[in-house]
Amino acid sequence: MDIYSIIPPLLALILVILTRRVLLSLGVSIIVGALMLYDFSVPKAGVELLHILSSLFFSYDVAEPVTVGGIFSGIADSGFAINDWEFFILLFLIFLGMVASFISFSGGSTAFGEWAVKRIKTRRGAQLLPIVLGFIIFIDDYFNSLTVGNVSRPVTDRHRISRAKLAYYVDSTAAPICVIAPLSSWGAYIITFIAEIFENNQVTEYGAFQAFLMMIPMNLYAITALSMVFIVALYKFDFGLMKKHEDLAVREGVLYDLEKGEPEGSAETGAGEQKGKISYLIAPILALVVVTVGLMISTGISGAQADGVAVTTMSILEYTDIARALLYGSIVGMLTALICTVLTKPVAKDVWTVSLAGVKSMMPAVLILILAWTISSIIGDLGTGAYLASLVEGGIPPYLLPVMLFVIAGISAVSTGTSWGTFAILLPIAGDMGANVDSTLLLPMLAAVLAGSIFGDHVSPISDTTILSAAGSGSHHIDHVMTQLPYALLAAAAALVGYIVLPFAGTIVAVIVSIALLLIAAWIIKRLQARKTSE
Repeated sequence: MDIYSIIPPLLALILVILTRRVLLSLGVSIIVGALMLYDFSVPKAGVELLHILSSLFFSYDVAEPVTVGGIFSGIADSGFAINDWEFFILLFLIFLGMVASFISFSGGSTAFGEWAVKRIKTRRGAQLLPIVLGFIIFIDDYFNSLTVGNVSRPVTDRHRISRAKLAYYVDSTAAPICVIAPLSSWGAYIITFIAEIFENNQVTEYGAFQAFLMMIPMNLYAITALSMVFIVALYKFDFGLMKKHEDLAVREGVLYDLEKGEPEGSAETGAGEQKGKISYLIAPILALVVVTVGLMISTGISGAQADGVAVTTMSILEYTDIARALLYGSIVGMLTALICTVLTKPVAKDVWTVSLAGVKSMMPAVLILILAWTISSIIGDLGTGAYLASLVEGGIPPYLLPVMLFVIAGISAVSTGTSWGTFAILLPIAGDMGANVDSTLLLPMLAAVLAGSIFGDHVSPISDTTILSAAGSGSHHIDHVMTQLPYALLAAAAALVGYIVLPFAGTIVAVIVSIALLLIAAWIIKRLQARKTSE
């Protein structure tokens, strides 16, 4: 446990900022960390990496010291038993990508948009549409960003809502919803990460799924960002550059900056879209949710009973097999989406193309997750968190850790353009520090990393979700970045104060304080705007 243990995560952070390439940066830091673990012995480091990676796919035991032969013998002796945690999560992400791809191709998204155009009669209702859809389409932020924008655009265009505002609604209900939804790709990623952190730090007070649910109200930026979209939609809270875009849209019907040309962007699947029905959007998502929740409950009950524990809500959550439930739910959701697609009588070649497009869309997430698990294991073995915790013990007051991590995660994500990459670097460190400094702050610290990462992702011009939200909404990228920035900063400021309050007053008070500050700030800005207009 020394200062050198911070080199791998610090190297990853610096490389991501310099290269903007998350996979390369994590890969280099993993190799450096493995070499440090074994005094720069290449063969030993290579064996350790092989052991970590193979354990993600197979469940086996191996004797120390670990050798290549020992790894393969262990896998064979276990009967090639599949790892039913990490590997199941990876499969879940792949099937989830296929669900999103089939829904887009089958025309379910377009059909819903056409249905909504005929029924939404007011400008306020048109603004609430992308918000509501953002809450419903929670399974993945990429799918959310592209689908919600494309579905809502005909409605918002008709009611003269600027494309910049539509992109804001899409972006601010994509990651903030996904990061607090346990059945989303983000939820699966984070729950798995928490499980790894708990195992490395011998945290046994609660399971990873329980911890995720407990952290939802602690994710203050997600809460303030979601609160902000309702304030904007319901109370016409337009300020900064957004007001200029909205005024132009309402007054002249100009929905985007004409001088920048025609915005482009749509949910491409690699094949032409079919003529579908609304049910082709609803049925797969409903099937995914119903099967997953049903299996979570049934596996939780059977697990508690098998261990002789009374069946209660908390025991069900503790014993539920979340990875298996997510995998089977995603398979049923994918099959439902496939059936809906087949009903449109597509060309067989197009179905195959769409399937591959769905798998391909999730490959970056799968690779980041594999590298994130690997660097998490190496950071744990190096004792990075314990070292940082020792520095805190002698200097920084523990109650400042959540707000500090929120700021650091925000800076990291805005610099790198990736929240998942920031998760991979900072969550293990936050987990190790929380477990070693003050266990009562463990979950707030993890939640602060999630919240800061989402904020940084929102204001970063190189963020993939920022780019996709603009593309799906038909907005110019830079217009979306600049119009969303003031709203994101306001929500982040309210969340920051909440993290200062949280260690002293608890989660509920922190949430109330954050939302109250947001409302007060909005009221003050509205009053100042009214005074300026009257003058």
